[in-house]
Amino acid sequence: MNIDVEYAIKKDIRNNPVVRQIDEEQKREFRRTVWLALLIVGALLVSAWQHFQVVEYGYLSQRAREALTQEKSNNRQLRVESLMLHAPQTLEQRAMQELHMVRPSAADTIVIERAPAVTAGSDIVAAVR
Repeated sequence: MNIDVEYAIKKDIRNNPVVRQIDEEQKREFRRTVWLALLIVGALLVSAWQHFQVVEYGYLSQRAREALTQEKSNNRQLRVESLMLHAPQTLEQRAMQELHMVRPSAADTIVIERAPAVTAGSDIVAAVR
């Protein structure tokens, strides 16, 4: 018994690396699979990029619509203010308060009327009353 145990222990086992032959078909299939995976990943990235661009342009158009609505509101307010400032009563009131103008009296008023044409050669067009 002693000999069998000793033989099993002292047995020389070589652990040389196993050299496999390169399988060209497996190599081509692996390359094909890698290229297909890269193509799918690239298509997914382009699709995601396009989706995010559409979402971003949606947000931009919404902001532009809001800005347009705000500008239209401002335009309406400015038009109302312009009409109020150009009203005759408002102009008269501002002229009296800010420019210290006075209402003209009846003596300061001159009315010019068109005179009837007496003769074709007459140089008189208006008469003072």
